[in-house]
Amino acid sequence: MTKKKLKVSAIRNGTVIDHIRPGKAFSVVKILHLDETDETVTITSRVASKVSGTKDIVKIEDRELLTEEVSSIALISPEATVNIIKEYEVIDKRNVRLPDTIENILPCSNPVCITNHEHVDTVFRVERSRPIVLRCHYCERTMQEKDVVKVLG
Repeated sequence: MTKKKLKVSAIRNGTVIDHIRPGKAFSVVKILHLDETDETVTITSRVASKVSGTKDIVKIEDRELLTEEVSSIALISPEATVNIIKEYEVIDKRNVRLPDTIENILPCSNPVCITNHEHVDTVFRVERSRPIVLRCHYCERTMQEKDVVKVLG
């Protein structure tokens, strides 16, 4: 067996978001508001992947993501996995999955929707997860995956 050399050092405790679509790590950072955190965040973009050719990785030291945060990653990269690390070991590995309802993560694409003019939280029903189709609870406008990607970066 040959030794693998890590391009980015392992983290002792925290969360590793793996198998992010190439070029989408910064969108994951944005949706999780990691640019506003005090934790150390490592972003690796377009590294080799046996499964998909290339992938992005985001490592967050000393923090475990909430269930809602894990679900929001599925809007950007539905094939991503979330690994919880304790003392350099993976103790939990989860595939991201869209919940039935998405709340307060993205704006409605309908300019006349009440959520764009009043202090009303956005709520979308997930009609299909692959490819993503969301329906606004208030105005019934559907958002396709390409629309979601455009809004989230």
